[in-house]
Amino acid sequence: MSSDEPRSARRDRPITIETLTPAAAAATFDHALLRPELDLPGVDAGCELAARYLAVAVCCRPADVARCARTLAGTGVLVTTVIGFPHGSHRTDTKVFEAGRALDDGAVELDMVINIAHLRSGEDAYVEQDIAAVVETATAAGATVKAILENAYLSDEEKVRACRLAESAGAAYVKTSTGYAPTAATLEDVRLMRATVSPAVKVKAAGGVRAVEDLIAFLDAGCDRIGTSSTAALIDDLVARRAALGLTG
Repeated sequence: MSSDEPRSARRDRPITIETLTPAAAAATFDHALLRPELDLPGVDAGCELAARYLAVAVCCRPADVARCARTLAGTGVLVTTVIGFPHGSHRTDTKVFEAGRALDDGAVELDMVINIAHLRSGEDAYVEQDIAAVVETATAAGATVKAILENAYLSDEEKVRACRLAESAGAAYVKTSTGYAPTAATLEDVRLMRATVSPAVKVKAAGGVRAVEDLIAFLDAGCDRIGTSSTAALIDDLVARRAALGLTG
């Protein structure tokens, strides 16, 4: 299962412990290094862990992008950072400036929080241009934007509108949450988001994926990326469970 192929375009087959290899699982992981109390040795250790477990990316704080880019150089692990995090209420020009600095520092993916208040107020044009401005900056540098909806604060109707606005603005992904709201990703939200956007747009779940059963359920519901700080625990458990079934690789 390739993380580069939209879930809806993959062969229709159930995802199980038997069919999900550790390498395929890790290739969906954005290893999260976002906790405010995480010290710099912890950032370095997180990068080394992501490289060891073959995660597709680390998702780090903006101030740590250059450090992570240096640490991960040559490993194949992508550097992702957050824009307008965690509330989405920054001015658009501030988000654009933040995006530009992150790209200069070595980020190749930007997880941007949409303007939640404007969405809930019906200011759809503002929300779309806010996302589009960051997408334009990212696209010029060959980078990818993931639009974070923060579903904990949205009705289903608002989630659908946000997905459609993000796709119209050129975002490559829609993402469930920051991990810092009252609730994190849910299967119901992932299914709704997957059903709303076209196959060209991917879905990322963030927060709450801590067990192999969760991982399989979210991938099967339509996720292409999983934001998690539990990379080692998830992969180690998956390896152990597959070994108990006589499976390797």
